[in-house]
Amino acid sequence: MAFLHIFFSVALPIFLQTSQVWAKVDVTMEDSVEVHVGERVEIPCVYSITEESSTVMVQWFVKRWSSSQRERIYYGDESMQIVDSDTDFTGRITISPADERGEMVLTIQEVQLGDEREFICQVNGMSAGNAEGKTLLKVFDPPEAPVIEGVHSGITVSTPYPSKIASCEARNGYPRPNITWYRNLTPLIPLNDKVNVVTLVTRESSGLYTIQSELHYKVAKEDKDAFFYCEVSYAVPAAVGTAESKRINVTVHYPTEVVELWKESPKGLVKEGDTVQIRCHGDGYPPPPFTFTREKQPEVDLDSHQDLLVLEDVTRADSGVYRCHALDLDTYAEAVGDMQLTVHYLDPAVVVPRDTEILLKGESLTATCNAQCSAPTSTVWFKDGEPVGKGHKLFLQDVSFDAMGEYVCEVTAPSLPGLQTSGSVRIVVQGAPEMEGLERPAELEEDMDKWVNLSCEARGHPKPTITWSVTGSQTWRESPLKVAENSVHSSVAIKVTSDTQVSCNATNDMGTDARFFSIEAIPMVTSPAASTAVTVRVTPPRRVQKEGNGVIIIVIIVCILLLAILGSVLYFLYKKGKIPCGRSGKQEITKEKTGKDDIVVEMKQDKTEEAVLLKGINGDKKAHSDQ
Repeated sequence: MAFLHIFFSVALPIFLQTSQVWAKVDVTMEDSVEVHVGERVEIPCVYSITEESSTVMVQWFVKRWSSSQRERIYYGDESMQIVDSDTDFTGRITISPADERGEMVLTIQEVQLGDEREFICQVNGMSAGNAEGKTLLKVFDPPEAPVIEGVHSGITVSTPYPSKIASCEARNGYPRPNITWYRNLTPLIPLNDKVNVVTLVTRESSGLYTIQSELHYKVAKEDKDAFFYCEVSYAVPAAVGTAESKRINVTVHYPTEVVELWKESPKGLVKEGDTVQIRCHGDGYPPPPFTFTREKQPEVDLDSHQDLLVLEDVTRADSGVYRCHALDLDTYAEAVGDMQLTVHYLDPAVVVPRDTEILLKGESLTATCNAQCSAPTSTVWFKDGEPVGKGHKLFLQDVSFDAMGEYVCEVTAPSLPGLQTSGSVRIVVQGAPEMEGLERPAELEEDMDKWVNLSCEARGHPKPTITWSVTGSQTWRESPLKVAENSVHSSVAIKVTSDTQVSCNATNDMGTDARFFSIEAIPMVTSPAASTAVTVRVTPPRRVQKEGNGVIIIVIIVCILLLAILGSVLYFLYKKGKIPCGRSGKQEITKEKTGKDDIVVEMKQDKTEEAVLLKGINGDKKAHSDQ
């Protein structure tokens, strides 16, 4: 082996110099071959010889970037192939034999970063001469995904120069990657007064590159909603690869320019007694400290909590302009906003005339009800809980006793729910007494010795007094008076002993009124008998509905017939001896029917003859002789 190495190193060049010059060898190779770290790569070498040669020798060399010296890694011919030992490629390369086109391939397994070199294929055709070709092997190793980190503290727009807002790092890439910054998908171009990018490149011991980049940017208020990110670009075989970082927002501090105030509660209009909450908001960040004042007292700060002002149990005196002041702590500039607060009110109702108004019967009156209010009102008049009028005026014309009483006006503001006031006036109507219930019948028919209740009621002002006058009965009694607000009620109980005339008289300072009653007494008729007698008393019906008279009369006739038949049967049985009755004995049979008509049957027996007396509807008596 040593001999062959000396031969190819010394003798072969001498031999080539003495060979014939008309022979020629051509070698063709690609300019470069690209491969990722760790992959397998093939480097082809194609040669041709102008004349046939019995021996062709091939050698492969590598050359480092920093040196012009070559290092052989392989040599061989048709009979032998030898990989040089103690090189960076020993054990990782193979050479395929040349095919009929003169192509051979150098294969490198598990390409390393240091394999990026110039590979030389040298072909020696002996008498035909020699030639060589070169291929640059390019090795690529993409970097790790970029990592971005934003500045945690806020950045103020008042800073006159660009501030660091984020940093980006891409580690372990080959060849050296590049970093580009973006704002809202737009690449940032370095500008001295707006954008500055500071880049740090580190070559690791592994030969890979780590890129660190810092973005310095002069923020504006518009950047509060912008997003920033970095993009790393790197070379790959036959292309350029890119990778983006996550997107971040920047906390921008900017002064308040516009201050807004609004009433948070209550919803709708504000009325006296409400609790009002006023909220303040500024368009700056971070929110500045707020203070509240009133236009009437600009030098007095109101008691508030941060951006909230609470006014409890407000009155109309709390109406006015309220202001909110926002102070920027960086520039000490102040922004002010204001709002108008209106507190609505409804004063107590004033009724004219007040308290009590006395009218003569037949007179007229106009009453008014008014209440001061900051909003339109609605008025309704009530009497005894029932509405009797609308509007702030109430008209009473040709008044009667029915108009007496308390009139209440209720005033509300439709746009202010819950706001209400009321007032009242009492109307008194003076006049002579008036009897109530004149439509009831004043002519009565009652049985003798019965009690009849009579009553009368009179209205008037002043309150009337009632007296009774009774003619035809000596027995009667008067019940205690019942006095109401506008009327007097009196009643009497009269025992009917004969036809009676009764008068009820009501009197006051304004006059007199009376009511008259007439009672017709109905006597009870009986007929004595010599021996046995049947007495039937039929009391005529009292006044009833006209349509019921026929039915009642028929019922009475049927009852009388039944009683007559019963008396005849009893008398017949007695004569035949079927009824065991002695002369000293006495038997009474009485039958009563509940209702308006009373029918009584009485049977008597004496020492001589028996008789049956029957009283009919017309009161006639019929005597029967002994049979």
